[in-house]
Amino acid sequence: MPVVDNAGTRIYYEVHGAGSPIVFVHGSGGHHAAWWQQVVALRGSHAVVTLDLRGFGKSDPDDTYDSLSFPGDIVAVLEDADLTDAVLVGQSIGAAAALKAALRVPERVRGVILAHSLGGIDAPEVTPLVRADRAEAEKLPVIDRLLTTRFREEEEAKTFLFTQMGTFNTARMQDLRNLTTDGPTIADVAASGVRVAFLAGEKDAVIRPATVTRAHELVDGSLLEIVPDAPHSMYWERPDLFNAAVAKLTDALAREKAVA
Repeated sequence: MPVVDNAGTRIYYEVHGAGSPIVFVHGSGGHHAAWWQQVVALRGSHAVVTLDLRGFGKSDPDDTYDSLSFPGDIVAVLEDADLTDAVLVGQSIGAAAALKAALRVPERVRGVILAHSLGGIDAPEVTPLVRADRAEAEKLPVIDRLLTTRFREEEEAKTFLFTQMGTFNTARMQDLRNLTTDGPTIADVAASGVRVAFLAGEKDAVIRPATVTRAHELVDGSLLEIVPDAPHSMYWERPDLFNAAVAKLTDALAREKAVA
């Protein structure tokens, strides 16, 4: 599978299937293999690209696990694979990196789906809401923030595998710096021409649907999909709902681009 050098750091990625590209960017406990349920579902109609940010999965470790380095890792993959008209899907912290990457190379990107995140968008109307949501989430054990109790009780094997995913990473949550600082403003997003779609779960314990909805209202022309009965790690717990939402938003972003 391909490896691209980004200023001395080797970044691992995979491409499955053919068609318009969907590039998945993992969160803090994931890596390229976390998207196994998305690859199988979408590779028949899209080129599904999965990657490892530095310090995750098969990519090289580094000492700069922050907003300054992650977007460049994604851009390096986009350029090495020569992807155009790509939809970037960022999960949680991966959304901030995905949005910044898209703003660097808007000519390669159809749009960005911000899954369970505002992508680090800097807006005084929503920043306090995000902080309040995070404060509430931090009162819970980490696993309670990510998966529902019912899923953990009924799907013990998948829950165990979920917790094992992070053990393949060198980077740890405490290493991740500046992920929500120096975020693009709403004006920055508008000026880039990059289309944005917000994807949220009704039962997300990390960021409330109301917060995501407010961001959607502020970003002119953005799309919004709030999935009922879905948690923060919808991609893992309810892949059927997540995959359907990604496919729907990907198609909608194409129509929006055509109209624009």
